[in-house]
Amino acid sequence: MLTETAYGKSGVRLVQVTRHGDRHDVRDLTVAIRFEGEYDASYTAGDNSDVLPTDTMKNTVYALAADAGSEEPESFGLRLAKHFITRNPRLHQVTVDLTEHAWERISVGDREHGQSFMRRGPERRTATVVMDRERTEIRAGVADLLILKSAHSAFSGFPRDEFTTLPETRDRLLATALTATWTYAGDAVSFATAWRAVRRALLESFATHDSESVQHTLHAMGEAVLESVPDVTSIRIVMPNRHHLPVDLARLGRENRNEIFVPTTEPYGLIEGTVRRPGRTL
Repeated sequence: MLTETAYGKSGVRLVQVTRHGDRHDVRDLTVAIRFEGEYDASYTAGDNSDVLPTDTMKNTVYALAADAGSEEPESFGLRLAKHFITRNPRLHQVTVDLTEHAWERISVGDREHGQSFMRRGPERRTATVVMDRERTEIRAGVADLLILKSAHSAFSGFPRDEFTTLPETRDRLLATALTATWTYAGDAVSFATAWRAVRRALLESFATHDSESVQHTLHAMGEAVLESVPDVTSIRIVMPNRHHLPVDLARLGRENRNEIFVPTTEPYGLIEGTVRRPGRTL
């Protein structure tokens, strides 16, 4: 029995240049589109009469980008979703995922150059629009934002057994590649302003929080977002613990004054959590 089908187009790359005289703006997106609906006949009987080609989905991304000019990822995702849901009667739900790859201007002397850019990363801005015949959900996010604090981070008081070798510490490096995804209450949102406000709240909370664990700081960061950005109803945060291990300098005839570390990528602790406003459910 055929169940839970979906099809779509992924990895659609779009770079859009908006020209304001000699000063240009660049928006670099990767778009994915996912259809869920009454398409079983294409699987069971080879009947493609209701199947919008995925190549058409790709072309729609380029056509709608050309029609309206550069937009925030959430706004562009909304336009794509509305276009597909209104034109495809067999479509029950469309999901549009967008990832923005940021470019920043190159400075020449003390001035930004109007048409030259360098890629910023690995941080990426993300957005997802999920639309069906009755409702729309808009999510935004940030992925792989590398952050580190060199003080006010501890991990102690944990249970120990015969396999525990980790020492307790009241002074360690805390580093992570932060990924956060938040949900907006509706579509009447200034998406660029809200995204910057959420990112700022995350970073400021991370920097100033006296951390007893990654979990402790994750919750504080989520709370800070909900307190400062009313348009956000919930936020999910994923924080892989990028361990920085003190190097044993005694064998080299030196003392490590909590200054020399080796960063490791694997294995790593993975801490996840969702912070939601009271009364909100999944």
